[in-house]
Amino acid sequence: MMRNKAEQKDGTRVNAVMQTIREQLASRVLVPGERLPSIRQMAERLDVAKNTIVEAYDRLAADGVITAKRGSGFYVCGHLPPLSLAEVGTARDRSIDPLWIIRQSLEANGDMLKPGCGWLPPSWLPEDEIRRTLRRLARDPQTGLLEYGHPYGHFALREQLSRRLCERGVAASARQIILTDSGTQAIDLICRFLLEPGDTVLIDDPGYFNFQALLRAHRVQLIAVPYTEQGPDVQAMAELLARHKPRLYLTNTVFHNPTGAVLSPIVAHRVLKLAEDHDLLIIEDDIYAEFAQNTSPLLASFDGLNRVIHVGSFSKVLTASARCGYIAVRQDWAEQIVDLKLATTLSNSDLGAELVYSLLRQGTYRHHVDALRSRLADAMGHTLHRLEKLGIFPWMKPQGGMFLWMRLPHGLDSARMSREALHEGVVLAPGNVFSLSQTAAPFLRFNVAQCQAPRIFEVLERGMERDGRKQ
Repeated sequence: MMRNKAEQKDGTRVNAVMQTIREQLASRVLVPGERLPSIRQMAERLDVAKNTIVEAYDRLAADGVITAKRGSGFYVCGHLPPLSLAEVGTARDRSIDPLWIIRQSLEANGDMLKPGCGWLPPSWLPEDEIRRTLRRLARDPQTGLLEYGHPYGHFALREQLSRRLCERGVAASARQIILTDSGTQAIDLICRFLLEPGDTVLIDDPGYFNFQALLRAHRVQLIAVPYTEQGPDVQAMAELLARHKPRLYLTNTVFHNPTGAVLSPIVAHRVLKLAEDHDLLIIEDDIYAEFAQNTSPLLASFDGLNRVIHVGSFSKVLTASARCGYIAVRQDWAEQIVDLKLATTLSNSDLGAELVYSLLRQGTYRHHVDALRSRLADAMGHTLHRLEKLGIFPWMKPQGGMFLWMRLPHGLDSARMSREALHEGVVLAPGNVFSLSQTAAPFLRFNVAQCQAPRIFEVLERGMERDGRKQ
């Protein structure tokens, strides 16, 4: 009996080694023709016996994944298949796959309710003002409708953004600001500029799920730092920096997604000191800034764009159709990032930038943002009340924004509840979508702006009763 258990244990270790190597292949850490570490090196690296590595290498060779060369070692075979993000990292149920959640939200018909999505309802956005502004721009012969824009993007908008950032303590000239078609594209450009396949990147846990998908497309290794109500756990962060030496940290600072937390000044200073000590660069994703009633401290304002690259966008507050994002970066990096932008997209939408610039100059924009903040505050209170009546309580109560990070009672599984809710026409956002460590199974993220329909809470109540009976 003891022998059988030992054999099972050895088999599990062999499978774990094989899975590790397959994941490195899927994420392009290992590429065709590359020599694998020696049996001794791999055994030391994974802390297993040498015969475990021998067995794993032999099985992978039998599967045609690697090949042995006499006297030389083991090498990666042939050509790798096209990159599949679904196959990178730990295998997941599709109900906790972030790309699946996005697709469900975007493909949903008009009857589908989407409390799990990450954007405002169209009725909350200034559609009439956008249509009027587009008609005016179309009539203006000075508006560029036919040609590519400036490599850095619309100059007047960049000057406007420079002034707006200065009001928040970030000194960035127009030459330090690069326009993009979205915040996501901005982060992608920065990753192209800073990262090589196999680099290590630090992300929050929980944290915005699309960061995981985007970074995996860049074939990097991800490590997670626990997130608290004040920001990242700085003690855990210090230990991770010392152990893994990541190149980059990617985070939200204002109304963190999914928790709704705001980075505290004390934690911000500690994070920047750690970044200096460990030669860490930081991308600060600030796309929820307009939802902040009071100006919150930014990493970029403390750092002066030395180690911090600041990213913003207007997709959440104005329109996701005429998308417009931007990067604020130190001067000596701006030209190189623009070169990458020219190589990958040539130019961003000049018409979209002109639209945003025109809207920002109008007094109606400020009124729109003020009304949004008030409306979100009301929706936050309403949603909290309805969820707490069901026994679903917040991890913390945010100061504003649109997200609530809520814990289900009795250890209920948010992934199972999300699968069931889909059949009733409701898209939820289960916790492990946001967790690299897969430790957020009891949590759901709610977008309060999308939680106005009573049917959402009826579906939740039925799901909790049904899942509670199954336990």
